[in-house]
Amino acid sequence: MKSELSGQRARYLADDFSRGFIHFCGIKADRVERGLFQSRLKVEDQHRQQDGFIHAGVMATMADHTAGYSGFTVVEEDLQILTIEFKINFLRPAFGEGLVCRSRAIREGRVVIVSESEVFDVRGEEEIPVARALTTLMAVSAQKLKSKS
Repeated sequence: MKSELSGQRARYLADDFSRGFIHFCGIKADRVERGLFQSRLKVEDQHRQQDGFIHAGVMATMADHTAGYSGFTVVEEDLQILTIEFKINFLRPAFGEGLVCRSRAIREGRVVIVSESEVFDVRGEEEIPVARALTTLMAVSAQKLKSKS
């Protein structure tokens, strides 16, 4: 049986989520459970492309990064997660005031984890599905990664 996600680990992952580029993008953790990670973005002008739609790169970044953190919820604390493959389908243009991404680990392997992400365009009280992604992740020893850099 897989171990449960402790409250301390969930808080750590929620805080860790929005560093670096993700902080720059404004994407924030919203919900953390074992095998599940949800993020949110309040859309600003800089998230839009030339026609006013939310940029596909923003949605792809959100889907990939949130999937990675769903992977973090199912591995031991001394492991890091790296994306090894990523595929996204855009279902329709997004133009609302926010985005929500829900990712869940659908295969919890010792080394390879597969997560799926759904991205929703927030338009008032409504959430419209705008993208769906499948991400293959690799769990790697944090110590090993540090020795390679």
